[in-house]
Amino acid sequence: MMTVEEERWGIVYVPRAGVSNTLKRWEQIREYLEFRKVKYDVVQSEGEGSIERITRMLIDSGHKTIVVVGGDEALNDAINAIMFSPREVRQNLTFGIVPNGIGNDFASFWGLEVDNYKKAIHSIIEHRTKKIDVGYCSFQEDGMEKVRYFLMAVNVGLGAQAIRLSDICKRFGKKNPAYLIAIFSLFKERKQYKMRIKVNSEEINDKIMTICIGNSRGYGMTPSAVPYNGWLDLSVVYRPKFWQTIRGLYMILHGKFLNHEQVRPYRTKQIEIMQADGTLTCVDGRTLNHTFPLKVSLEPAVINFIIP
Repeated sequence: MMTVEEERWGIVYVPRAGVSNTLKRWEQIREYLEFRKVKYDVVQSEGEGSIERITRMLIDSGHKTIVVVGGDEALNDAINAIMFSPREVRQNLTFGIVPNGIGNDFASFWGLEVDNYKKAIHSIIEHRTKKIDVGYCSFQEDGMEKVRYFLMAVNVGLGAQAIRLSDICKRFGKKNPAYLIAIFSLFKERKQYKMRIKVNSEEINDKIMTICIGNSRGYGMTPSAVPYNGWLDLSVVYRPKFWQTIRGLYMILHGKFLNHEQVRPYRTKQIEIMQADGTLTCVDGRTLNHTFPLKVSLEPAVINFIIP
């Protein structure tokens, strides 16, 4: 097996969707890496499905610092490649991010902005690490048992539809208003789904609009969740009146969503969704094809994450 210098970064570069000149963006990052005298190898993703393969390749070649230049979905692919690596290999890896996607919620949680790549690169050079939790889903797909890891959140129901629609909007160049437009159009309908959920010692069997299971703030729907306390946050959202929907959007943006009348918050280590008729499921913004039941739990303090 080929090995590399221990300080050499393995970079997965994921071009930002909706940006016409992705080469210019990489040239800016590359010039700053050269200026800071960073040793690195970079591989650009070739589209959906390539990020996990590239990350595994960099790990197999001996890179101890894996850096993803990309957004939330790219981070999800990379973290799955890392988590499926042998434990003894994973324990010696550090994981860093330079935000570069249409959704950068996890980077934003740590105070990293997509327009300030220099701050992100500086933090990786400083190499201060923190052990963080990683959530995971257990489910069946085409009759096979599967596991999918996540850093941010699992959304089931209306929230998952809003995230998917928001990403479509952003790909067409509508940046800041996209999520609000998408979620407002769906919340105007306020569709409910028959769900059956087990959380802690309670079983919820009711019509529910959406749920969010957050390892971090989950697009504003689990604003108190942090990926280093060994717990998952669950927000169960019931159908609000229309005027309550307007207030709910405001509360999402200002971190006050748990105070909404139609939100029931929980803190737990495991959730089982036994039934959720006709719903969509998103894991870190990526649509999950599966059948219920869906079990969600986490592995605490399992990744060496480079913090700002």
